[in-house]
Amino acid sequence: MRDACRNWILIGVVMLVPVATLADTTDQALADYRAQGAGTFDGDAGRRLWNTEQSTADRTTRSCVSCHGADPTRPGRHVRTDETIKPMAPSINPKRLTERREIEKWFLRNCKWTFGRECSAQEKGDILSYLRRQ
Repeated sequence: MRDACRNWILIGVVMLVPVATLADTTDQALADYRAQGAGTFDGDAGRRLWNTEQSTADRTTRSCVSCHGADPTRPGRHVRTDETIKPMAPSINPKRLTERREIEKWFLRNCKWTFGRECSAQEKGDILSYLRRQ
């Protein structure tokens, strides 16, 4: 009985590690964005930014939805390469938002491709706030 209880506790702890990593990583990212001058982060503003279409130099429109889809809990598909993109929602894809280097790499690439510029610290924080509650 004692071993079974210990095993269940161990399983519970192991299952919580990705959640703890997500919280630590995104909390640190949000703190860094605040230090860069961002204000209070708003998940609803992040959702609006996620859905906002931008005109591009090649006269097309893009948004985060173009590749990731309107529902971050579902897989997306890249509009150029047709590659499947795993869900952005940490509730579905526990590896999302757990590595700071990856977060920054993809913000840099995707903001430049979608908006034609780097995202501000405020925009990054708003989008992270939106995604982490998905």
